[in-house]
Amino acid sequence: MGKSGEGALAVMLMGEFQHNIDAKGRLFMPVKLREALGDHFVITRGLDGCLFVYDEQEWTTLVGKLKQMTLMKKEARDIARYFFSGATETECDKQGRILVPPALRSHAALDKNAIIVGVGNRAEIWDEERWQKYNEEIGEDVTQIVEQLVDLGL
Repeated sequence: MGKSGEGALAVMLMGEFQHNIDAKGRLFMPVKLREALGDHFVITRGLDGCLFVYDEQEWTTLVGKLKQMTLMKKEARDIARYFFSGATETECDKQGRILVPPALRSHAALDKNAIIVGVGNRAEIWDEERWQKYNEEIGEDVTQIVEQLVDLGL
């Protein structure tokens, strides 16, 4: 993630930000997230109907993990295709905007209102309505999920 000096706490991607996508598919990236992501980062298809945004270091880590999977298994080939075919390198323009390619906008149903959230090692870009629906659904289950994760040692 973003650059930090010696002894500094690791920068975490966190927070929730609402921004609009313009007619050309450009989206303003919040300063806090831009600082953590660095100058160049990768956007790809995410899970749950959103886009994942990785800084260079986290993307390299993900690539390494995907390369370790055996290509003899269909599931490994499928997941590699899913993430790599949708991936694009990007950087912010002078106004702090990124261009979200049409295929990625389509994947995430991004039209006008977007929510950008920091989730630790990556950011996610959501359509505002999908994000609200997701939060309504997960809100009902979050206590049970936390209890299950505590049982697993979280």
